[in-house]
Amino acid sequence: MPTQHRAIQSRQALIRSAAETFLEKGVPAAGMVEISRRARLSKGALYFHFTSKDDLTLAVRDTALATLNAIEEGFLRSPEPLTVAVRDFAVELFDRVQSDAVLRAGLRLRPETAPGLDIHALEQRWYALFLDKAVTCGTGGMAGGGGLTGPRPSDAEPRRTAQLLTSVVVGLLHLGGADRTWWDAEAVTGLWDLLPAPSDRAMAGGIPAPAQVPAG
Repeated sequence: MPTQHRAIQSRQALIRSAAETFLEKGVPAAGMVEISRRARLSKGALYFHFTSKDDLTLAVRDTALATLNAIEEGFLRSPEPLTVAVRDFAVELFDRVQSDAVLRAGLRLRPETAPGLDIHALEQRWYALFLDKAVTCGTGGMAGGGGLTGPRPSDAEPRRTAQLLTSVVVGLLHLGGADRTWWDAEAVTGLWDLLPAPSDRAMAGGIPAPAQVPAG
């Protein structure tokens, strides 16, 4: 095996091992020796790639962020209107969060430890993402299995629709941290079927902007 390829594999193994250890014990209690042993690499190999636990923690954050970027790029490429595209985005996101320990660990890191993936940052990030698509592709209806029933008055209010959908995705992310059934694809799709049309007067009055949504 070429040396460069082996080095890449070793680095990835250490990042994955660190993420798994962080999930089990938390960052403060995770030891570098334990992380290297879990990866089946020497302590020297670990320090060859990472100078400290802080360096390794940031690598977990950066790898999680790269995965999140890829999921978001898939959302941007979707030809569907906003509500359907966000539903598909949520299904893909939560599937990856469940299956990818590095992404899951990155999302659990404290903001002061590894900024960029905390709940407030994600609110702002996804709101901007959803609003851009709402403006360029339309919102679509929400009732009845994605609600592709033609234009609605809400299409003139992409901001409110993007705010609502941001709140739903962030809320599911928070709830799934304690109970993963919230991340099940059927549960997410079922919830979308229950969402009222964004033009409903009950919605139009008071959906808070992302900065105002409680992080939980």
